[in-house]
Amino acid sequence: MLNTPRANQLQQNPRRITQAIAGDPLLGPFINLPGVWSNEGDFRGRGWNMIALPFSGSPSGYRLLMNQFEETLTVTVADKGVPNRGFGSRPDPATGDQTIIALDYEQLISQIAVDDFPVTDLTRAIPKPIHHEPGLFLNMANKVTNDLIIARLGTIPHGDSLLALGRVTNIEGPPVIPQFSGLPIGLGPQDEVLADVDPANPLYMDPYKHFHHHPFQGMLGPTFSGFDPVDPIALLIGGAGDLPIVRSTVLDFDTTLETGGIINIPFITDTANATQMRSIFWIHELSELDANGDPVMIMQYAQIVMLEFFKRHDGQPGLIKWPHVSINTMRRATKAPVTISQMLYEGFDPLRPSENIR
Repeated sequence: MLNTPRANQLQQNPRRITQAIAGDPLLGPFINLPGVWSNEGDFRGRGWNMIALPFSGSPSGYRLLMNQFEETLTVTVADKGVPNRGFGSRPDPATGDQTIIALDYEQLISQIAVDDFPVTDLTRAIPKPIHHEPGLFLNMANKVTNDLIIARLGTIPHGDSLLALGRVTNIEGPPVIPQFSGLPIGLGPQDEVLADVDPANPLYMDPYKHFHHHPFQGMLGPTFSGFDPVDPIALLIGGAGDLPIVRSTVLDFDTTLETGGIINIPFITDTANATQMRSIFWIHELSELDANGDPVMIMQYAQIVMLEFFKRHDGQPGLIKWPHVSINTMRRATKAPVTISQMLYEGFDPLRPSENIR
């Protein structure tokens, strides 16, 4: 258990709910999160998503859907000094009370290109909203369990809610972004993805084989390497390598830690159950300066949600785990959050925030 000077400072002041301001030291590891992050300028079309979905029109019973997307992540309200009462008789950190700093966020995502295999006539609308998520980032200022000082609470209109706990790492220079495979778990050996699809001999892994040998290029055309389900993090790693990164803050959230988890409505649980999530955010400070003389801030993230449906093929109990992978690279368009007035009455474009917010 930890008591920090920042927690003591918060305990000595009344709870405050204010506009979130980047640079506020009371935000701790979230000091650079407030504002609006988006795919603008050189960061257009940097969002990529893959998801396997049950589909009766496929010989294997599923299809693999790919999206290229653009996003706005708005971090607006800071709730500083949230008290969790412990066993003491007064609000004193020494008695067992905990103090939390919370930041509201809202994530809006719209697809700008889409493809699937087997090819269907579904989800072809462009642009099309494909994700909306309100939530909270929590920083436990004291009374920390197993170094898990941060948490993410999120709710998704499909009928899912999550609690992911996590840790923070500060790195000088660029971080090392780990690679991982996006292939499903529970099918046994998956060497068949090395061979291209043979229409005369359909196989269970054909959707993954197709996009491995013909990576999804979205709107970027034939010279672009594409988004490959076998190595879905490659575009994120390549994007980081092109940035003049001075330092990075890594926020690593995982629903399998301690009391974390995902809760779903019955339909989701019965058809494609979301069982766990890992999301890692890399907040980069660049050597470049923006128009206000502040360092340019870049956010990258990788998120993996495991969906479970269909029995495993490898003899192990349980269901196949299908990785639902999303990656993106965004720039902080403004340090000032969006106001309700801007959202409702001033023609705010959520995918072009810097053109609307002053």
